[in-house]
Order: sequence, then C-alpha cells, then structure tokens
Amino acid sequence: MKHLLMTVGLISACGTIQAQKENYVAIAPGESEKQIIQKAANVVPTARQLRWQQLELTAFFHFGINTFTGREWGDGKEDPAIFNPTALDAQQWVKTVKDAGFKQVIITAKHHDGFCLWPTATTAHSVKSSPWKNGQGDVVKEVAEACKKLNMGFGVYLSPWDRNAPVYGTEAYNDFFVRQLTELLTRYGKVDEVWFDGANGEGPNGKKQVYDFNRWYQLIRKLQPQATIAIMGPDVRWVGTETGRGRRMEWSVVTTNNLDQGQIAANSQQGMLFKPVSDLKGDDLGSREKIVQAKGLVWYPAETDVSIRPGWFYHEDQDKKVKTPEELLKIYFTSVGMNSVLLLNIPPNKRGLIADADIRSLREWTQIRNRLFSTNYLKGATMLCRNGIRTGALLDGNNATHFTTTGTDTAATILFKLKKPATFNVLSLQENIRVGQRVEKFSAWYKESGEWKPFANETTIGYKRLLHFAPITAAEVKIEIESSRLNPAIAEAGLYFCKELAGTGNK
Repeated sequence: MKHLLMTVGLISACGTIQAQKENYVAIAPGESEKQIIQKAANVVPTARQLRWQQLELTAFFHFGINTFTGREWGDGKEDPAIFNPTALDAQQWVKTVKDAGFKQVIITAKHHDGFCLWPTATTAHSVKSSPWKNGQGDVVKEVAEACKKLNMGFGVYLSPWDRNAPVYGTEAYNDFFVRQLTELLTRYGKVDEVWFDGANGEGPNGKKQVYDFNRWYQLIRKLQPQATIAIMGPDVRWVGTETGRGRRMEWSVVTTNNLDQGQIAANSQQGMLFKPVSDLKGDDLGSREKIVQAKGLVWYPAETDVSIRPGWFYHEDQDKKVKTPEELLKIYFTSVGMNSVLLLNIPPNKRGLIADADIRSLREWTQIRNRLFSTNYLKGATMLCRNGIRTGALLDGNNATHFTTTGTDTAATILFKLKKPATFNVLSLQENIRVGQRVEKFSAWYKESGEWKPFANETTIGYKRLLHFAPITAAEVKIEIESSRLNPAIAEAGLYFCKELAGTGNK
C-alpha cells in the first residue's frame, strides 16, 4: 500500500481530496460484496483520463539516432554527426495522422540511447551536436508547433533508461532526469501526455538506476497538471502486450495493486531486456472475484501500443512489411474495441518524413473505417424496454447521455425493430463512463423465422466495445444486459456492415 498511497497523494496534489475520491475508493475491512460492488460501480475517470479515453487513437513517432543506425535500441555511444534528416517536416507527420483520425501524437524526445531531440542543457548528446540545421534544430519544437497549428494533442516520451549519461545509476541521475523533464514541460507550451516505459538496464558505468517516479509525477502535476501520465504512471497502464490486442474482458476499475510501481515495472518493458513480452490478454484484472478481495479500487485504464512496422524505428528493409489496412482494422477492434486506447507507432524515415508505404496503409485503413461507420442500421428503429428510460440516448450520437433502468434493476432487454431488414456484421456498444463502468455481462440476439438466435455473448463494454461476426440479415434485434454492478448506463448502440470483415467472426 505504500506505493499506492504515495501515488494517490501525488495525483491529488493539484486538486482537492474530494476530487480524488471520484476515481479512487478505499474498501474497509468487513464490507460486504454488495457494498464493494456498488463502490466499484461509482468509480469514475478524472477529467484528464476521460479526455484521454475519448481520443481513441494516439500516434507514436519513434525517431532519433536509431533511425540512422538501423538499430532498435542504441548503446549511447553513437556519434551525433550521423543525425542529419535532409527533409524533416513535422507538419507532414502530424497531418498524416490527423487525416487518419488521430487526435494526439507522442514524440520520442529521448530513447534509451540518451540522444535528445531537443537542444538540452543537460548533455551534448543531442541535436545541438549534429549537422542538422548546423546544430540549431529542435525536433520537439517542430512537432509541438505542428500540433498547435493542426489542433492536435501533443505528448512526449522521455526514456528513464539512459545508456549515455555518465551519472546513470546514481542519485544524481534523478536530478539530471528532472532537469530534462523540466525543459520539456516548460519550453513547448501545453503537453497533453507524458509517456514513460519501464526499461531499466545498465548505464555506461555498468549500474542500474532506481527511478524516482514519484518525484517525476509531482513535477508533471505542477508544470502540466492536465497531462496524462502513461504507462508507468498513475493515469494509464500498459495493456501488457505489444501485439495490438487487448483483453477480451477489460475493466478500467481495478484493484489498487496495479498502482504498485514495482509491479508495473516488472510487467512492463523492464522485462523485455531479457525475455519477450508475455501475452497478458487472458488476465483478469477487475472482475467481481478480483475486486471483492481488494483494499481499494481505482480507475486505471489500459493503453494498447503497437507499431505499424515490425520495428519501432524506421528501417528501409521493412517498407514492404507495413501492416495492411485490414490488419490495422483488426487491431482497431482489439484495442479501441476492447475498452482501450490505441497507441500506433508510425516512424519517420531518415529524410525526416513518414514513408509512402505507411501513408498508403493509413489512408486505406481510414477509408475502411469511414465506410464502416457511415450507416448505423439501428437509426430510425423502434426501441422498446420494459424497465428502461431514455432509450433515445442510445442513438443520439452523444456518449455523455445514456439509457438506464428504473428502480434498482441491473438487467434489461432492449428490443430494436428496424424499419426494414438490414445486413450487418459489426456491433458497437458504449457505456457512459462519466458515471462508471458497470456492465459485467451482455448478449445480442437477432430474430429469424420467429426464433431468437444469439450473435454475441460477452462480458465488459466500457468506453467502447466492438464485435464482428459473420453477416446477419434481420429486422429485429435485442440487446440483453444480463449483469451490471449498478443500473447500466449505455451511451450508444450501433449495427454496421463492413465488407472487409465479411465472412469472419471474432477471434
């Protein structure tokens, strides 16, 4: 609990204790299962967490000295003279992803090699020692300005592991890191996300560092209080894989154990130093069985990160290995569609541009998504629910309004009678997470020849749940909320058709 209490205190450093209680609740000894479940149903995201979840798509730009060495992890001994992008255009980067539906970007201001993409005062291992713009360039500044011009969120990744800094592995490194973080949080205007990973290898002196995360969190809350801290942080957790696939049952309300920094580090990129990332998609972090044993509950949502290429940095020999639009679509369903935010890496090339192959794939993926969600076959349907109120909220296009039940009912059957039969193979459901995540089990059915047949049977919904299945033609559909921790709060419902998914089911 020590780590938890420190973190919770830090989160509330720039707000009131009352506000902090909204996304965290303590469980007293002796509380009944019913009391605990009701508490869980009322845990809600902070304003910064809600904004982050609604982004759905964030772009990662891995760019740096590795772009020019062809490596994934540099050793910190690289000569800055090799960093010389001849046509760097940060606006091209940001516009490319904005056109693809992204609302925020994160730039690798410093990776494990310690090379800084801004002219820091902390080290000569930076762009100021490179021939690019005669040492007068600042990649972070150019990305920040492009984001401001194009009205995009701006975030920074600063690697805690630094294989170049001589002080790495000593207490002085935490001061060094704070100076770097302070520069990034004070020079470039509003910062919307600060992203840390858990990589923690040896530095140039052969030592490992004990990271002072809590001090870093305090600094972020002081200088950029609106910024989301991920994935080694109190706001957002790592989903546990880099495959683009999240959990089939993904709870944003989890036990406080998930805020223990030791556990986060053990399950994050720190483990990648010696073995591949384990696939944690089957793990249960927040079911009823888990939370009744907890000492506290917190809103701690998952982020799913994956690269559009096999590697995280650009490599020319991977130009023909860019994920196809169809592969990206499946990832969208298994990330955004599994109550997560997709952090998709699109690495600029040696010239300082997003490569044509990546742009083509992103463009076609966006076209597929636009076609997919252009027609909701539930629109105009007659809706009936014996114990429901505000059924119209299900189709109003506003995830801040919601359908719910009367009295204390936690189950409901919503019947949709379409104006005419429609063919569909995608179901979309959303909860209004402003009032919590509540649904524990739901199913969906269609009527054929007077008989109800199931086409979906799942557990959680959360911010968004997307399911695809073999095409169905029907005029009557019903959604059954079979179990909910409190009155369900369903914000949106939709049935769609996607030809790219025709003939496939959920995998």
